[in-house]
Amino acid sequence: MSKVLIVTASLRPSSNSDILAEEVRKGALESGHEAEILSLKGKQIAFCRGCLACQKTQKCVIKDDAAAIAEKVRQADTLVFATPIYYYELSGQLKTLLDRCNPLYTMDYRFRNVYLLCTAAEDEDSVPEKAVAGLQGWTDCFEKAVYSGTFFGGGVNDPGEAGKKAELLEKAREFGRKLL
Repeated sequence: MSKVLIVTASLRPSSNSDILAEEVRKGALESGHEAEILSLKGKQIAFCRGCLACQKTQKCVIKDDAAAIAEKVRQADTLVFATPIYYYELSGQLKTLLDRCNPLYTMDYRFRNVYLLCTAAEDEDSVPEKAVAGLQGWTDCFEKAVYSGTFFGGGVNDPGEAGKKAELLEKAREFGRKLL
């Protein structure tokens, strides 16, 4: 089976994204995958400077936590990015990390399947569309990878609220069972 890396981008304690990411991890484990959650909480990730030195050296000139995270991303077979939806888009901290994964563009990376897990206070089907488009755009830059699906946990706003919704928790676990 594959090595699944779930990167959680919510910085809020008891975040709904983290709660659902844990259920996805459990589902992935039940299907025989190796699965790890990596949280961006407490990580120092600076903005990409756009110098493109990494395209030649395969290393970023900025010394922070992004390089170690990018290496974990590179070594995973399957990626799940978990984020709250802010203003109908990926969270800023996730977008910053995706930008900082630029050294991977010229490297031999393992990931083939990329998924998005997102949460929002609103629950209309259209809520995650721009976030999906953002991650799809990142994925499209990696010719061996494919955007493989979205899990949207809408209707959760307060910290920990997702943990009180048994049906939502089970759907997240089932999503994890079906990861490629």
